[in-house]
Amino acid sequence: MGEKHSKNKKINPWIKGSLIVGSILICILLIGAFTVYRTLGKMQQVSVDTSDLSINYEEIQEFENHEEIINIALFGIDSEDGVAGRSDAIMVATIDPIHNKLKLTSIMRDSYVNIDSHGYDKINHAYAFGKAPLAIKTINESFGLNIQDFVAVDFNSLPYIIDLLGGIELNITNEELNYINFYINEINSLDNTTSLNITTSGLQHVDGVQALAYSRIRYTSGGDYERTQRQRTVLNALFDKALNISPTKYLNLINDILPHVQTSLSANDILSLATKVVTMGGGSLEQERFPRDEYCQGEMINGVYYLTFDEATTKQQMMNYIFDDKK
Repeated sequence: MGEKHSKNKKINPWIKGSLIVGSILICILLIGAFTVYRTLGKMQQVSVDTSDLSINYEEIQEFENHEEIINIALFGIDSEDGVAGRSDAIMVATIDPIHNKLKLTSIMRDSYVNIDSHGYDKINHAYAFGKAPLAIKTINESFGLNIQDFVAVDFNSLPYIIDLLGGIELNITNEELNYINFYINEINSLDNTTSLNITTSGLQHVDGVQALAYSRIRYTSGGDYERTQRQRTVLNALFDKALNISPTKYLNLINDILPHVQTSLSANDILSLATKVVTMGGGSLEQERFPRDEYCQGEMINGVYYLTFDEATTKQQMMNYIFDDKK
């Protein structure tokens, strides 16, 4: 008979060491994953009925690879002037792996659009009328998009988030300097803050209250066009600052910011989108605004200012830009 194998045969020490190291790494990964999920779980998650968002799949079909392009609505909710719930900053974040680009598209808040069950009104009122679902539906109907998810942040949280990052850099013009301190004082009065007035124009370091005041300026030349540009400028400065934060501080930073965020995205969705963005490598960030200047005009209707525009042309322009990367 052949020699029997011992039941107590010793494990090679190298294999044993590898198993121990492997087990430790698995534990670290599991703990890390748990921490990420627990952190992302601090967001205010809101469900959206995707069956009633007016996505016109027939129109979108004309664009090749349209299913690969992800669009997410971004809403900056401003409750100033005693009016709650208006989305005074409306943007569409596009992840476009086909053209290797990230796009940030602003929609003018005074755009005169048809809001389901409410008739024609300013697009920023859609959020006040029916929160994110109605706002998303209005964007999809007006501009031919396929948005199903959103991220919303109240502008009142902006100073807190910017201060967490240590402030941002803004280039303030002489014209903006004439108005910014009015807004700084107004915010200080409402929120019991003590941010200083800005006394000179030019590039300077600002805190959260000063940045919010800058984004609210609306009476310079260019009116609301420039106001939306200032909002994008603040967000870009915020992104740039976040990208330069030490990786060791990210978790604490996210942990503090997420409770101020509302979204329909789950933790899995966010991790999946982050992975997609990372795999795009050197993808560039592009910005655009609709309606475009030459296709819109300010108009008083029943004593109220609206931005009217060529609806059919603007819709096609936005679809071309987002799905086919055409200017």
